[in-house]
Amino acid sequence: MTSSEPRAEVVISCTNVVKRFDGRAVLSGINLDVRRGETMVIMGGSGSGKSTILRLMIGSFAPDEGDILMFGRSILGLKPEDRDELRKRFGILFQSGALFNSMSLYENVALPIREHTDLDAAIIDIQVKIKLELVGLLEHADKFPSQISGGMKKRAGLARALALDPEILFYDEPSAGLDPVTSAQIDQLIVDLSRKLGVTSVVVTHEMDSAFTIADRMAMLDRGRMIMVETREWYDRLRKVPEAEVAGLSEAERLIRQFLRGDAEGPITARKDQGQLERALLGPMTVASMPSLTPTRT
Repeated sequence: MTSSEPRAEVVISCTNVVKRFDGRAVLSGINLDVRRGETMVIMGGSGSGKSTILRLMIGSFAPDEGDILMFGRSILGLKPEDRDELRKRFGILFQSGALFNSMSLYENVALPIREHTDLDAAIIDIQVKIKLELVGLLEHADKFPSQISGGMKKRAGLARALALDPEILFYDEPSAGLDPVTSAQIDQLIVDLSRKLGVTSVVVTHEMDSAFTIADRMAMLDRGRMIMVETREWYDRLRKVPEAEVAGLSEAERLIRQFLRGDAEGPITARKDQGQLERALLGPMTVASMPSLTPTRT
């Protein structure tokens, strides 16, 4: 996107978002805008806060500070009926697929349509078949989750997330636990759905192959702070910077480059090593108890 092109409407906006658990800040001053029709990939190492920000966006819990807008309206303090209406406008693909084991794939997809609309059974039937066909599972509609593979469960979960024709789709580690071929298929499905349906996608992942396949823009979290939001092309150029030029990068860029490349050495590992040394030197030491000496003389 060039500066002369108009920017798409912002459909999700996080402003100075802070979230604490047990008094410890998991997210600190997060600012992030997600534009209509784009695929935003949120990435970071384990414990960086990426899953927390997704759960804040979908309203699983509220931030301690800051605000989150969806479609221009704050999601904080909504009345239950307003929250329910908002949730109909987005779908979620959970890591496990989160299917109901006692229901067939058809029934899993039909459930939200039956619960939240007054459509006739014939229309619901068509809608369910369309969603299953979109993810390549129509021929498996009568199967139960226990009868299908992990990749098929992900696709079935995606069909259910699409049931109410959402404007936004949230993905929590969509390729986690899948083999490389199945992971690539899920990535391609995300890309195809974005193109065909024009949905906005927010994807939380630490799988770099997946991220570079699906992303329009990418956001990098580190220890609860947003350190960079840029285009996929910007991140791609950074990961390809040759070793001889790394010294000229900023500290944040060196950290991001190491994460993107999965290098064993760099700012991330140096920081971990330093932290372990500090804990060893300054933290309390646990010494195994030894039996006291018994005097042999009185």
